[in-house]
Amino acid sequence: MSDSAASSARPAAPAQRPPLMALDEALAILLQKAQPKLPVEEVGTFDADGRVLAQDVVSALTVPPRDNSSMDGYAVRAADCAAPGAVLRVAQRIPAGTVGAPLAAGTAARIFTGAQVPEGADAIVMQEDTEALPQEGGLGAVRIAVAPAVGQWIRRAGEDVAAGDVVLRRGERLTPAGLGLAASVGFDRLQVTRRPRVALLSTGDELVMPGEVAPEAMKPGAIYNSNRFFMRALLHRLGCEVSDMGIVPDRREATIEALRSAAEHNDLIITTGGVSVGEEDHIKAAVQALGELQLWSLSMKPGKPFAYGSIARSGGEAQGRCHVTGLPGNPVSSFLTFLLLVRPFLLTLQGATRVAPEPVSMRADFDWPRADKRREFLRARRNAAGGLDLFPNQSSGVLTSMVWGEGVIDNPAGQTIRAGDSVRFIPLTSLLA
Repeated sequence: MSDSAASSARPAAPAQRPPLMALDEALAILLQKAQPKLPVEEVGTFDADGRVLAQDVVSALTVPPRDNSSMDGYAVRAADCAAPGAVLRVAQRIPAGTVGAPLAAGTAARIFTGAQVPEGADAIVMQEDTEALPQEGGLGAVRIAVAPAVGQWIRRAGEDVAAGDVVLRRGERLTPAGLGLAASVGFDRLQVTRRPRVALLSTGDELVMPGEVAPEAMKPGAIYNSNRFFMRALLHRLGCEVSDMGIVPDRREATIEALRSAAEHNDLIITTGGVSVGEEDHIKAAVQALGELQLWSLSMKPGKPFAYGSIARSGGEAQGRCHVTGLPGNPVSSFLTFLLLVRPFLLTLQGATRVAPEPVSMRADFDWPRADKRREFLRARRNAAGGLDLFPNQSSGVLTSMVWGEGVIDNPAGQTIRAGDSVRFIPLTSLLA
């Protein structure tokens, strides 16, 4: 047999799978795809919590505008009461919102928190360090029990904000404190990015909804759709407007129609399940029929299968495209790929400048001797000794680990952990805000 005939008789070598993609590489690609940014709208400051600023907030005034008292007490000249026990005549009373007369030497002014410090006064003595001395006529006198230091209990003009300061920057996600700061410089309305509109699809004939089928009536192989519940909650916490498209049957045409409909009025479609390579996984073919899709095998555990693509709306490119992300079906995998990939993507769409979680260094109070070739996210929580305990079952299907855990340990590929080691801990509070 000739060499050519022999070679043609040999079975073809199996196609090599592409190498696993690093999570950081996948995130960088995903954030580049977060274009164009969502449009800008104006909302009342009362209603802007959690929204992303689209314009700097610049103060037109100084805060506080004048020196004011940070205590209820007496405005004095420090030189007049350099020794404890000095007695001063109370010459005036200055509530907040009023402006007193210049303070004459040898006198004190009764003053209240927030009131403007009168000209000539250089210290505030808090009420607890004084004794009121009634006198006939006038406002009486006051004994100063503790000699004040110059500048004591005075809030200086501009110590919070100076006119022209950028107090909140474009790309910041507004917090209750930020809303108060904007209001303190006179902003009753703010320019923010429109809320993302997200369609949520679940795929799988095995899925049933709680309440529709009693536990004892569940068919073999059926499972309750837990992903739909936590995914909606995660999206609402991010301020998204959610269109829940329900459970899509495991049929190609039904999947195509659901995606086509969802793309018309949403910025992003999120699917859970159906992004693997099984015969009943139709998301890949359906997205490709309507647009384009990339399947990524991520070097992370849990959460290996992930998909990103886009679908053109019915008006063509002039109407833009709808983004699509396909998450794995296992609940912990779905939960973590959302937090580590989809959450930053949605924040970037809104123009946010801080989208990545911020790990903290903590002590591991456990051993993890089984190094994995993938980057691992281990569910853990703080203990009373100030270290971290590990949930005993780290399977991607064990949703109790996410309820028990206070965060995840970001463990590099190939890394074992011994009790006492320092590890990178990402609190769930920083991801669920």
